[in-house]
Amino acid sequence: MKRKTILYILALIQAINIVNTMIIMPLGDIFIQLYSINSSQYSLLVSAYALAAACSSIFSMLYLDFFDRKHALLLAFFGLSIGTLLCAFADTYHQLLAIRFFTGLFGGVIGAIILSIVADLYLFKERGKAMGIIMAAFSAASAIGVPFGLYLADITNWTSPFIVIGITGLSLSVLIYFYFPNLIDHLQSIDIERKPLDTVLLLLRDKNQINALTTGMMFVLGHFLIIPFITPYMIRNVGLEQEQIKFVFLAGGIATIFSAPFIGKMTDKYGVMKILVIVMSLSVFSVLALTNLSENPIWIALMVTSSFFVLGSGRFIPPNTLISAAATPQNRGSFMSMKSALQQLAIAISSAFAGYIVYFDNAGKIINYNYVGFLSIFISILAVMMTTRIRVAAGN
Repeated sequence: MKRKTILYILALIQAINIVNTMIIMPLGDIFIQLYSINSSQYSLLVSAYALAAACSSIFSMLYLDFFDRKHALLLAFFGLSIGTLLCAFADTYHQLLAIRFFTGLFGGVIGAIILSIVADLYLFKERGKAMGIIMAAFSAASAIGVPFGLYLADITNWTSPFIVIGITGLSLSVLIYFYFPNLIDHLQSIDIERKPLDTVLLLLRDKNQINALTTGMMFVLGHFLIIPFITPYMIRNVGLEQEQIKFVFLAGGIATIFSAPFIGKMTDKYGVMKILVIVMSLSVFSVLALTNLSENPIWIALMVTSSFFVLGSGRFIPPNTLISAAATPQNRGSFMSMKSALQQLAIAISSAFAGYIVYFDNAGKIINYNYVGFLSIFISILAVMMTTRIRVAAGN
């Protein structure tokens, strides 16, 4: 199987993974009303998945480099699909919370495995374009997967998206098992006597990898402060209906399908820092516009949210290109697992923290979302400054 074919299969897997991760958020207002929960309890529902993903990523860091990437991907994706399917059968808030935690144990590892495979297949000088295609999976998930899931929820009930995602994932798992190639080239440079603790020490002793991991965590922390409350804010403060939320993800997803590969190409052509600074500078305005938006027609809301989708996802491409090159091939899997763990932890922290900053007033509107935006901008600027300390490791 050609590496380009592998890349597009990975993008499809990533899209399903992202739809699974995201679908809980556009349905957020439904869960808030269905279970009569407050902003903190809703944030916990979002962060439970990320917290579990962080735990499993730390565990997989110790062993991921010792296995065929195909087998690792298959196990994680199959578990994700089963967990997603089970969500549809949750009767209470606490049941759904527990199943989302279970699902996160598998879902959190998938991103690390995918990025490890991409880094194995593509040299640093061409990796920006490949990363752009993987990031475009986020766009496809937003433009197709999430709106379709919301449409199913509109015409049936909230369980339908989880059933469809779960069954689709199980079907793709069969395809991976029979047709996906074994990916074992990285095993040739592995010290077979290396112990799990040695893997941790190898990472902790490398200042460059520590810088890369910290920077990646900061980018995620700044971005995901905004994400959990986009849907409730659009409904309660901007005036959109639940049935219109699908258009937020549709418009933003379509826009980023084109923008993500373009930003990836520009990163390869002009360099990481130049493109990162441009995209980050523009994203400041989109964050301010989104978190301060008042009641407006839907077309204005879509312009604001689409700009956030484009620039928010776009500012991940340049640093991820550089971060993926901070580790050598022989410990790339463990590095990516730790990267995933820290980023999932950042999602959990940011979701919970945002839940404590904002609150619902007596009229049901969200208060203090603008403060979340200011904090997001501050953290993201720090992350850009930290990116300058990352260096490309040997073998990339």
